[in-house]
Amino acid sequence: MIVKVRRVPQRKCVACHEQKHKKQLIRIVRTPQSEVEIDITGKKSGRGAYLCSNVSCFHLAKKQRSLDRALKIEIFNDIYDTLARDFIRIESESIKEDDQH
Repeated sequence: MIVKVRRVPQRKCVACHEQKHKKQLIRIVRTPQSEVEIDITGKKSGRGAYLCSNVSCFHLAKKQRSLDRALKIEIFNDIYDTLARDFIRIESESIKEDDQH
């Protein structure tokens, strides 16, 4: 009997360029309405970019403007501030989940 090995989708962090499993990364999406937000489900409609789930990659992406390039839109500082708050909240929630397992 042949067992099929399921391929796990890989994505690259736009900040550090490290290749990881899609589920280990956080997706930032530019919606069809040109809003930029974090996509927890990974299924929102729009152009997406992936970041490692640590704040240092988020800050690097902001400094290098790599999210702007990946999403093909200029992201203003107030949007980055909102994304940073959401990013930190998501990171702390994932750390709590890891501690519980």
